[in-house]
Amino acid sequence: MASLLNPYLSFDGDARQAMEFYKEVFGGELRLDTYGAFGEPGAGYADKIMHGTLTTTAGFTLMGADLPPGTEHAPGNNFAVSVSGEDESALRGYWDELSGGGSVSVPLETQMWGDVFGMCTDRFGIPWMVNINQPGG
Repeated sequence: MASLLNPYLSFDGDARQAMEFYKEVFGGELRLDTYGAFGEPGAGYADKIMHGTLTTTAGFTLMGADLPPGTEHAPGNNFAVSVSGEDESALRGYWDELSGGGSVSVPLETQMWGDVFGMCTDRFGIPWMVNINQPGG
């Protein structure tokens, strides 16, 4: 699988409705994973979306999720650019360049879902997510 670059949208509790709407608009296949599937992080979050992916026949990929508990939803913090794939060397290289001179909010390390994942903001203020897919994931 080649690496994928796409927008990642954050929502204030209505990610399911938003992602279902985008599916109506663009068509394609929608996969939604809840916080509850990975252990509920807080009251009322079991059915909220931890990660959603819409993949369309036109070649679009749109990802989105509900913000974790305690995270403020405000214009400007409701998106990131996601880079993902299986080429660990290339993706770690992107991470090193993107995080260099910026700030790291989630270190690039193995997460509860099994992939290596990190979040940073580059020196220009753009938020990035890097996910290195692990075999079997």
